[in-house]
Amino acid sequence: MTAPFDPAATGLPAAEALPALLAALAGGGCVVLTAPPGAGKTTLVPLALLGAEWANGKILMLEPRRLAARAAAERMAALLGEAVGETVGYRVRGESRPGARIEVLTEGILTRMIQSDPALDGVSALIFDEFHERSLHADLGLALAWEARGALRPDLRIVVMSATLDAGPVAALLGGAPVVSASGRVFPVETRWLEAPVQRRIEDEAAAAARRALDEAEGDVLVFLPGAREIGRAARLLEGATADIRPLHGALGLRAQRAALAPAPEGRRKIVLASAIAETSLTVEGVRVVIDAGLARRARFDPGAGMARLVTERATKAEAEQRRGRAGRLAPGLCLRLWTRGEEGAMAEFAPPEIMVADLAPLALELANWGAAPGDLAFLTPPPAGAMAAARGLLAALWALDSAGRITAHGRALAAAPTHPRLAHMLLSAPESERGLAAALAALVEARDPMMGAGADAALWLAGLATPERAGPAAGALRAIRAEAERLARRHHTRAAWRGAAGPLLARAFPDRIAMRRPGAGARGEARYLLSGGKGAFLPADDALAGEAFLVAVDLDGDATEARIRLAASIGRGEIGWIFDERIAWREECRWSRRERRVIARRRLRLGALALEERPWRGAPEAELAAAMIEGLRDLGLDALPWSDGARRLTARVEWARARGAAAPAMSAAALEAELEDWIGPYLGGCRRAEDLAKLDLLALLNARLDHDGRREVDRVAPEAFIAPDGGACRIDYEGAQPSIAVRLQALFGLDRHPAAGGEALSVVLLSPAGRPVQVTADLPGFWRSSYADVRKEMRGRYPKHPWPEDPLAAAPTRRAKPRG
Repeated sequence: MTAPFDPAATGLPAAEALPALLAALAGGGCVVLTAPPGAGKTTLVPLALLGAEWANGKILMLEPRRLAARAAAERMAALLGEAVGETVGYRVRGESRPGARIEVLTEGILTRMIQSDPALDGVSALIFDEFHERSLHADLGLALAWEARGALRPDLRIVVMSATLDAGPVAALLGGAPVVSASGRVFPVETRWLEAPVQRRIEDEAAAAARRALDEAEGDVLVFLPGAREIGRAARLLEGATADIRPLHGALGLRAQRAALAPAPEGRRKIVLASAIAETSLTVEGVRVVIDAGLARRARFDPGAGMARLVTERATKAEAEQRRGRAGRLAPGLCLRLWTRGEEGAMAEFAPPEIMVADLAPLALELANWGAAPGDLAFLTPPPAGAMAAARGLLAALWALDSAGRITAHGRALAAAPTHPRLAHMLLSAPESERGLAAALAALVEARDPMMGAGADAALWLAGLATPERAGPAAGALRAIRAEAERLARRHHTRAAWRGAAGPLLARAFPDRIAMRRPGAGARGEARYLLSGGKGAFLPADDALAGEAFLVAVDLDGDATEARIRLAASIGRGEIGWIFDERIAWREECRWSRRERRVIARRRLRLGALALEERPWRGAPEAELAAAMIEGLRDLGLDALPWSDGARRLTARVEWARARGAAAPAMSAAALEAELEDWIGPYLGGCRRAEDLAKLDLLALLNARLDHDGRREVDRVAPEAFIAPDGGACRIDYEGAQPSIAVRLQALFGLDRHPAAGGEALSVVLLSPAGRPVQVTADLPGFWRSSYADVRKEMRGRYPKHPWPEDPLAAAPTRRAKPRG
């Protein structure tokens, strides 16, 4: 270090916490530092560690974003009176200016370092800055560093820093590390809320608020919007404002990003329209006013769909606090929140850790490369099992894992590449002559949407990269993508190319996203596709690719039902054949066609869920045909079976008996449907259509479920009939709440007890000689004593040929009329 550095001289609040932090680290331990936004921890902590006796190696500080890493290195170098690359340097993706003692890294760089040198030789301390963002790389980096410290480097110091972090769990993860806090903000910030919720587009509201801020407040204005699209719209709305309009988001080139951070020219003011890139670690020169749209754009991954999507969500309270702090870095400030105080109560405290919502393929690859399962490392939040399983499945499809789940040589090459495993696989497996185009496609895919508005066709996007100057507002974003493409191409010893067949290359990266056109069109005329991974997708009818039979669907909006394709490339059937030759195979399938209501037996040439070709399957095994018919029966429902009265009576009897302890197989609708294979499957030979089910003798099939003992049990507990006094059998109905019989009144003459079956009283429907109900009774003796006289009086005139004795208990039972004469 060329000049002594006094942290206290900066006046930054974080200086007050440095003695306690240094004391905690002097004993060889770890520490968690919390300090409010703008306290200066990013700048002061690495510089303060330089003078520690134990700090004889490098101090590495991790930042979540490239812009923040460069800015932090430049600020520290300026405080030392040096240029970047002397005492302080940085390393970010695609750019490196090493420092002799301090290096600021983006988080992925640390992962590469630990994988190649687990002992981190020559490193004295690791600082995880802005850890509250809980990025995937930060969580992984901390887990790897903690394991390396325990196994190889007990002298390695670890500092975790944040402004809005719940410090307790992190301190516990680090073996009960002390928590050091710095209080106080540099300058006070006044906060204002809206009177009523926003009723128009958020960029309209933000632009209007920015214009008001120019009139009502001092200093420059920093506006937080969710992403590049909203930033572009707001910039157009602010044209003509009395200030310089400067966008700031990750897709911009370094020069444009630096311009946003730099002070406005003398006598001018600026409005910086920023994404979340400006939330942390950056001081945007001149800002006194923050306007917060209250929204955040996050990646969400659906392991079931195998798709990631960007969603716009309400920002959290922690994010809002970070943004508010930007206004008080240099002087008293003002924060305008574009939501009401009432709405703030519904905001979540913290954003979910990225490990819970992101595509975990990169993490799964790093763990395989490390030789560990997720449970082997100390993750603050363990990765979800479903997402990890999906990630490992993808890695196997990319040849990164073998059949036993171990990393392959190809997988190690993917892990060493500075890009997503999908894109690394595309670059490494591409023919040498096409790697320049693969580099351009990799840069394009990683950048997502550069606001071209050119539709989904990757060829149109590539044309924009070839001539970015023609892209209008998107020119800066395209130049940044082009620069990344050229960097990737150089890494593979070639030059980036902007023309060529994109589909075959992208297919290598997205084997689960090969899309085949479905017949017909959607309700709005859209082209509908089935993906090889099994999900549905669509293209608007007016998209240039909507007529293609096959596509590689690279970017989708993640809708669970049918995703919209946002970036794709056409591919031919023959190209699919030679690229996926080892994965395409003929498969015999028997399945039920809901549309045709019949079993279809086909041989299909399959790539995942896609049937590229099909032929009839002659001689399909009877067992498979029966299984498909059972699938159809489940689709049609049990009512499709030929239910007779006898079949329904039998199932009701059995269920009544089972409810009273009889040992018999269940015959409820749910049980019969669950066990279709057992009781009806063996008898479906020859049944191929819904109409064929009518040929079944359902009563016989149900009876076959009862063995000898079971039938005896059912007959004992729930007999089929009640024998009336006249010797006639009355069928018992068990389908109601109480078993019942219907019997002619004269057949019960002389019976002085109420009819019962299986020890339970029956509900008795007494019938007239014409078979019409006369009365329902649950007490036959009581009926004889009371109501019978009234029934006799009414019935003897109507049915004079039948006996109506005054004393029914003394009469003989009969079903006949009185003898003639």
